[in-house]
Formats: sequence, structure tokens, C-alpha cells
Amino acid sequence: MNIKSKIKRIAILGGGPSGLFAYKRLIESGANDFEIDIFERKTELGSGMPYSREGANDEHITNVSDNEVPHIVTPISEWIKTAPVELLQRFKIDPDQFNEYKVLPRLLFGYYLAGQFDLLRKMAEDAEINTTVHFETAVTDISYDTENAVVRIETSNEINKEFDYAIICTGHNWPIRYEGIIPGYFDAPYPPQKLLQKINHAIAVKGSSLTAIDAVRTLARHNGVFEKGTDGNLYFELFPESTEFKIMMHSRSGLLPAVRFHLEDSHLSNKFLLTQEEIEIHKKNNNGFLSLDFLFEKDFKEIFRQKDPEFYQRIKDFSIEEFVADMMELRERLDPFQLLRAEYTQAEKSIRRQESIYWKEMLAVLSFAMNHPAKYFAAEDMQRLQKVLMPLISIVIAFVPQKSCEELLALHQAGVLDLIPVGEDSTIEPQNEGGILYKFSDDANENHSVFYKTFIDCAGQPHLSYNDFPFKSLLSQKAISPARLKFKSDEAGQNAFTQNNKIVEKDIQGDYFLHVSGIAINDNYQIIDQYGAYNKNIYIMAVPYIGGFNPDYSGLDFCEAASERIVDEIVKG
Repeated sequence: MNIKSKIKRIAILGGGPSGLFAYKRLIESGANDFEIDIFERKTELGSGMPYSREGANDEHITNVSDNEVPHIVTPISEWIKTAPVELLQRFKIDPDQFNEYKVLPRLLFGYYLAGQFDLLRKMAEDAEINTTVHFETAVTDISYDTENAVVRIETSNEINKEFDYAIICTGHNWPIRYEGIIPGYFDAPYPPQKLLQKINHAIAVKGSSLTAIDAVRTLARHNGVFEKGTDGNLYFELFPESTEFKIMMHSRSGLLPAVRFHLEDSHLSNKFLLTQEEIEIHKKNNNGFLSLDFLFEKDFKEIFRQKDPEFYQRIKDFSIEEFVADMMELRERLDPFQLLRAEYTQAEKSIRRQESIYWKEMLAVLSFAMNHPAKYFAAEDMQRLQKVLMPLISIVIAFVPQKSCEELLALHQAGVLDLIPVGEDSTIEPQNEGGILYKFSDDANENHSVFYKTFIDCAGQPHLSYNDFPFKSLLSQKAISPARLKFKSDEAGQNAFTQNNKIVEKDIQGDYFLHVSGIAINDNYQIIDQYGAYNKNIYIMAVPYIGGFNPDYSGLDFCEAASERIVDEIVKG
């Protein structure tokens, strides 16, 4: 028998954080009957887009600290002692004063992830697992040979190879629509080097998320200077050549994200959460659907019964809609910068005392807990999640670092940063000669049409559609299928179909389905073809293409959880 034929050939497409965790799981699986090829578009493994020059400048910081990072090989507190002196000097880090509870410069964290990848490759070598890394190699297509059950990979530099398994870890993707065509139009603030501009006019920023804060911090540094006052507060002063510079953030919610605080459980887990068995029993008794109300009751409200009885009494009879309305009432009543200052003070106290703001922490836990089983929601519940609960979650669990808050407050106080609430009907109209017209209605239902010479779309990573999927052979082979959720109620489905038959379809059995973004996958992140069968050889962790079934982007926690399911399945196979 040819022993070599037993070796599994595994391709990891993308060497960023998702690829890092997939590789780690394989190396630590206890098996070594495989060889691994890693295809990386850049010249470095580990950092991916968020923690490399593609996603950050020196001023950008993480919203997680060492104690919140899932274990890889060594914690940052150990790695920092071996980091190059020039790197530590560049980011003003003293290894002897390192605090595992403080956030880090994003680029420094990228160097840490690259170092972890190097350690994993050494571990692979010691375990006699062969790893081949293809740097500066973009995967251009993937096809599947059904007869031989092999995956074919094609690349930009004409590498064509066959594998038994492929794990798609291609990470973030911001499609370019107008950038480079319309002067002054930026489809995303990344890479941030393109925003290193002196500007002497008002800029429109779409969104108020962490993505928007990245853009604000970069632009501010090239049009003015931050300085600490004698009172210890941060102040901002414009350069003489940028006296007309101003940033106008346009936000649908009219809100800024909440401030980072101390987490009681730093890894978004909780011993009181529903088990997989409990979820399966519930689905069986609910026509195969997972109820959003059930999750909200068991994975959120019930946990407060012991941990915070006072808060439990306040919310125990609330529906999701009533809870969100109650939580948003204060946020919507206060000026967003006044609220930001109040939350900054509250968060400082939380961190100093190492006491969680528990309801916010549990909202993050709920979001993470429902991410994986969200594919079992009825369409009605997914619509409620998207419309009602996710807007609150996205604000509360952004965890904006304190340093970013200080800069936002300084910019606002200097009259350089403002936030404009816009309705859902707001539109951005690119102008051929450059810039955009921002059309929106305000709180008083008055219509506005404002010209901006410079516009930056900072709405964050978009959930991409089935048709955006980059590997066209899998599309043409019908090896993937659009993600969709069935309506539990025929009446609700019919009403939704009547209102918008572009996102709601009726099949030949008369059932109604809601199309959500991205492609369909099963519980093990295997792609599902157009006949409903999963592919045992192709897995996907690229969140832009699975956002319909996995609506929460929990960063490294997602990478850790998804990679475990994928590698367990590969090792079993």
C-alpha cells in the first residue's frame, strides 16, 4: 500500500487570524497524517487586514487586551519580553510595565500574531507535519471535482494544485464601487495611508462605528494636533492651513458606540448558557426552528436572576422590543457626546475596580451565543434580529477604547467633529465632477441635500451577497447556494413576499423564504450546494460571505470557535 496516499492534503486560503486559528487547531489536533499549504496574498502570516498596514496606522488600537485574546501559543505578556527593541520603542512599550488588561496598538498586535504563526510552524516541524507557505499568492478560483472528491485551487501566479480539504479564510473585503472614479470618494477608510491628507473643508463620514473612528483618528492627526492640558484632559488644535477642516459623521441611529469596560469573563462565555442539547430539544419542539425569544430568555434574562436580581426584576417581563426600547431611551434622549463622556467615566470606574457593567457584557455574550445557531431562526426572527436587536448590540459591544474616546471628545469640544442623525431613507449621490450629495431627513422630518467634496464610507465590513462570492467556478458548478431562512408563518411569508419579492421567494411547495446575505453553510462551516447537500471537503471562515447565517462578527472569538468545529471534522474524516 502506498503510505503517502493516506496523507490528507489541506489548503488554508488566507494566513490572517482565521487561517492562524485553523492552522493552530490542526497542529494541536494530535494527528500528523496531513500536509498543509497556506496561500497568503501578502508577505506575512498572522496579521491579516485589521492588524497590518492594510487596516491600521501606528495610531490605531485594538479593542481587546491580552487577557481577552484566545490562547494561541504564548500570551502577549510573554511575547512582549522578546519583541525587538526598536518595535517597543516605536510604540512606547515598556515590557516591565506591561499591563495585560490594556489595549494594544493594532500593528503591534499584528507583529504578535505573526510571531505566534512562526511558533506554530516550528511546532508543526517538530510534529513532522509538512507546511508549505505561498506568499504573495492570491487565490483566484476554486473548483470541486465531484468524481474524485478533490478541491482544485488556482492562484494569481499560476499555481494549480489539488487538495483533499480547503478552508477559506480570506478575511475582510471592501468592494470598490466609486473610489478612483469619483474624486474625493472613498469606499472604505482602508488602507488608512490614503487618508494621510491635509484637508481644508468639511468631510462626510458615513457611520459612527469603530471603522469610522479609525478614519477620524487618522484624519485628525494630519490636520491638527492633540495635546494634554494642565488639567489632564486632552485638547485638539487645528493647523493654520486646515482651519476649515471638519468631520461630519452621519449615523442612522444618531448614536456613538459604547465605551470599553472591564469584562468579568474575558472570552464571551458563561456557564449558565444553553447547552447544544437544550437547543436541539427546543428546536425539536418548535418545528425545527430556534426561537429568538427563547434565546433571549435563557441566554440573557435568566442569567440575571442570580447575578443581578435588581436588573432582573426590571427586565424580566420585557419582550425583546421592550428591552431595546428601554435601553435605547436614554441613549436617544442625551446628546451623543454627552453620553460618551458619561460612559467614559463609568467605564473608567469599571476598569479601575475590575467590575463589569454586567448587562452590557451579557449582551455581548448573547450575541456570540446566538451567532452559530442563527441559521435555525425562522425568517420572522431574523428580521426582528436585524431590525430590533442588532442595532443595540452593535452599539453596546463595540467596546471603544478609552484613548479613542478621549480623542473623539477633544475633537468635538474643538468644534471639529459632529454627528448628524439621518433616516433610513438617506442616500449618497456621487457627483461626476467629484464629491457627493448627502440627502437625508432629520429628526423633524426636514429634508436636506448637502454637498461634500470628500466622502468616506465607514459603515464597516458589508455583508456580501451570494453573487459577490469571489470563486466563480463554485458558483457555476452550483457547489454553493444562497443563504435563506424559511418563514414559520405562511401569512407572514406571503405578506413579506408581497412587500418585497426581491428578498423573499416562494418555492414550488408554496413555502416562503427570506434571502439573507452570503452563502449557505452547515454547523461545521461546510458549504452547501444548490441541492441542499453539504460538501465534506470545503469549509469557509470568511465572515463577509457567511454573514447571513453568522450575523455577529466576534473577531478572534469567532476564529477560535469556528476553527474547532472545522478541524474536528477534518481529523475525523
